[in-house]
Amino acid sequence: MTERTDLPCVELVELVTDYLEGSLEPDEHDRFERHIEMCEGCAVFLDQIRTTVRLTGRLTEDRVSLGARSALLEAFRDWCAS
Repeated sequence: MTERTDLPCVELVELVTDYLEGSLEPDEHDRFERHIEMCEGCAVFLDQIRTTVRLTGRLTEDRVSLGARSALLEAFRDWCAS
């Protein structure tokens, strides 16, 4: 079996959560990191996701107003329907 060394940007986006959780297989992890080193756009995307996780990690359900919660749920409902 030939090892894949390329990683398209769209595939990287699909792997971000697994990468951040440390659950990628070693070869996938290496491909991910090689791509990040070479692709500025994906490196910026990864940084944005890390920032989002860091900031939202402080947000608890009881700190979100009912109006904001309803608006978020509606936005995601509409997004998933498309």
